[in-house]
Amino acid sequence: MTFTFNHFNFNVKNLEESIRFYNEALGLKEMKRKEAKDGSYILVFLGDGKTNFSLELTWLKEHPGAYDLGELEYHLAMETDDYESSYKKHQDMGCVCYTNDAMGIYFIHDPDGYWIEIVPAK
Repeated sequence: MTFTFNHFNFNVKNLEESIRFYNEALGLKEMKRKEAKDGSYILVFLGDGKTNFSLELTWLKEHPGAYDLGELEYHLAMETDDYESSYKKHQDMGCVCYTNDAMGIYFIHDPDGYWIEIVPAK
């Protein structure tokens, strides 16, 4: 028996804003969408076009607003082949929330406040 990664989920308050952010910031594209017949939820799976791993964005019609993200002691990590250009792009977008020069990484935040670690390709 073996297991492989499939997807990770973030619940979002504004689905279209989140889709635009992930496309602009990280180049992720919509791969699949599932909508409840009663309109209570929409699931959108975003992919990088290179791996089978996806980010699932979940929008819930009845959720009252922003999600409680706790202490943000979790994150999604993405690798970039051009760290300097990526960092500049994310600075220009105003989404860099933490830089760790000693480790050579930085974090961006999405419209809901989720953190994404950006690491250089090895």
